[in-house]
Amino acid sequence: MQINIPTWLTILRLAFIPFFIVAFYLPFSWAPLTCAMIFVLAAATDWFDGFLASRWKQTTRFGAFLDPVADKIIVAIALILISERYHVWWVTLPAATMISREIIVSALREWMAELGKHNSIVVSKLAKLKTTVQMISLIGLLWSPGYNVEMISMILLYVATVLSFSSMFRYFNAVWKNFLNG
Repeated sequence: MQINIPTWLTILRLAFIPFFIVAFYLPFSWAPLTCAMIFVLAAATDWFDGFLASRWKQTTRFGAFLDPVADKIIVAIALILISERYHVWWVTLPAATMISREIIVSALREWMAELGKHNSIVVSKLAKLKTTVQMISLIGLLWSPGYNVEMISMILLYVATVLSFSSMFRYFNAVWKNFLNG
């Protein structure tokens, strides 16, 4: 199996994870910005690998498997880290909700693929909006340079949580319709 540039970018995103975690725990004033910048680089590689794979028509089965896994891992770790930083229920609750949603949707996709209906759950525009809002929120909460950025990021965290629920229920609805029609 030959690995193309988009897949290498996904692998690079996974390689960022230990540095991302270490940067979070560094006892220096510049550590939060470094942690947030590593997360920004990871988010950029997510967008860029998808862009290149589509543009160059270099989609592979391995890349299609690895890309969402890398995304979910780094986002779940970011949600865990902000839960630890703030150490309050009103941050942990949306973080746990979003991690749970990712597990549920992944299981739903796998189940539908086993039934031969993998096309019934495609990534929606709502899910892409959720991801964008979630990433912006996490960047602000990891960096947390001041009150205004933290409050805007916290609001965006809750917006991302609502979008997470909405997109999950759309997936459930698509699956339900699929079963009713077939």
